Amino acid sequence: MNQRAHPHSTTMSVPPPDLYGRWRSDPLLAAATTAARIWWPFWRPLSSVTEPRRDDGVRTLRVARREVVAEDEDVVALTLVAPDGGELPRWHAGAHLDVLLPSGRMREYSLCGDPADASSYRIAVRRIPEGGGGSIEVHDTLTVGAPIRIKGPRNAFPIAVPGHGSPATTLRFIAAGIGITPILPMLSAAERLGLDWSMVYTGRSRDTLPFLDELARFGDRITIRTDDESGLPGVADLLGPLADGQVEGVRPSVYCCGPVPLLEAVRQALRERPDVELHYERFSPPPVLDGREFTVTLASTGEQVRVGATESALAAIRRVRPAVPYSCQQGFCGTCRVHTLAGEVDHRDNILTEPERADGAFLTCVSRCAGTDLVLDL
Repeated sequence: MNQRAHPHSTTMSVPPPDLYGRWRSDPLLAAATTAARIWWPFWRPLSSVTEPRRDDGVRTLRVARREVVAEDEDVVALTLVAPDGGELPRWHAGAHLDVLLPSGRMREYSLCGDPADASSYRIAVRRIPEGGGGSIEVHDTLTVGAPIRIKGPRNAFPIAVPGHGSPATTLRFIAAGIGITPILPMLSAAERLGLDWSMVYTGRSRDTLPFLDELARFGDRITIRTDDESGLPGVADLLGPLADGQVEGVRPSVYCCGPVPLLEAVRQALRERPDVELHYERFSPPPVLDGREFTVTLASTGEQVRVGATESALAAIRRVRPAVPYSCQQGFCGTCRVHTLAGEVDHRDNILTEPERADGAFLTCVSRCAGTDLVLDL
């Protein structure tokens, strides 16, 4: 009914009668209302109001299996299960876990197991002696039976299936070293779906390449190319049949994971190729573009740290504060977030909202100073 054309005329100045029309107001309802008015002042001081428990997304799992998966023994694969043996949240190829290490460090590791297996997760970690200490901690402390806290899974590198979100007709996978971890489940998905695909897998030597035994089942779809046997790979080696240019009736999609030089070579080669979809994930900081030097002042001590034009604020701060928290180094996890007390920020992250930026939030791994000086609450 149109309320404006037919306004209500019924007034509600008196209580409605009870259901059977015998009373001016319902006796039971009136009695309950009176009892509540008397009881509540006595009950209220005794019933404490508690905050509902917030789910921070952290889950504790157990290391069920530990396996060395590269001949140089520098890559270990960990299978993680729920302590009660229950099912874990589902995930899709390209996903990763945030691993909260006992030291307080947080690191992201790609899931490289079977997405159809809800009973376990698998990650693989290369030991990097000159890194930030996370990989060493995983290798030295996460033994079979050890508890490990995780967040996720999260997916920043999903696969777009041809015919279901992608116009691609063929897939090209490019992996270098430990970059095989997010690619491995994608290969299984492509094979299971009967897609047309090929792959090149590169590294310093065969000894350094993890999961070679698992990859053997794909036969000649995968080309293994190592620096010690063939030299550094060129763009033609990486792109394979896609390197010669656009092919009539073929819509390629490229998935690439590896060090920055490899990713940049592929990106530059495909800049003028509108026929190619490019998806990539890096495990190291991106290069600084259009950087200028600036100074960061640590408010707690007054220390002044010079940030070079081609380095991140995080890298500069770690020279004087090695234990400062960080993880992805790419501006999407938020681990290195700090508060800016003075100065103008050049935000280059992917996660902060405009109100958070206005409030002074700053990600040291990617963002920079728009002027010459920043004062951070560190």
